[in-house]
Amino acid sequence: MIADSGPVFSRLTIDSIFRALSRGWRMFLITRQLSVTYAMIFALVGVLILFSIVRASFAPMIFPLAGGFMLLGPVLLTGFFALADSVALKKTCGFSDIVDGFSRASRGLLVITLVCTLLFMIWVTDVATLYGFTVGRVPVSLLVFFSPSENILFFLIWSSLLGAVLAFVIFSISAFSVPLLYYRRAGLVQAVVLSVTAVFANFVASCLWALILAVSIIGSILIFPLFLLTFPVLAFASHSLYRELFPE
Repeated sequence: MIADSGPVFSRLTIDSIFRALSRGWRMFLITRQLSVTYAMIFALVGVLILFSIVRASFAPMIFPLAGGFMLLGPVLLTGFFALADSVALKKTCGFSDIVDGFSRASRGLLVITLVCTLLFMIWVTDVATLYGFTVGRVPVSLLVFFSPSENILFFLIWSSLLGAVLAFVIFSISAFSVPLLYYRRAGLVQAVVLSVTAVFANFVASCLWALILAVSIIGSILIFPLFLLTFPVLAFASHSLYRELFPE
């Protein structure tokens, strides 16, 4: 065990990741109606954004913006945390639990939310600038992915690399600080330090978890119906992983 002035965290293994996914799936089955409804809110927003991009003939922007959801995802988990807590207490779950989850947000959690939102806006601006330099203002439809030009490949590769770095930074900061702040087990600075320390102390398992999150979320955003399944399952799995890493 690794001790700090606050909560104590343990080691994660590859098996921990698969256990968390299994628990996430079981929790989804128990709360599937509420979980799908809650996920639908974000899915519809995402579909409208992607539809607008395609309609404006900026199709290559779809991938980096879908990846940008990784910057906002952690701060949307409180509703699922509340559902998981209600199930654990064997209470009847309702949409009021999700609302209650948001109402419990501390100031520190609001700060994390603002930081993630700010970085998302910076990311969108940077990607748009890179797009302008590499692709330009030439209209590009979805058909371009069947035979991408050199400029589009350059844009997709570099935007993916830059996005991966930024996403991992946000993942390290928010992966476990969000639940620590939600359950008020640490202050803002301590929660961020604990999250970053725990991620690097469990580097292999953390990288695997980050990769699963990225591939699943980006893929499911591009294939709309999958998001209604993957987002709740991954949210509940994140909650389970936190409980295993920071046992009370």
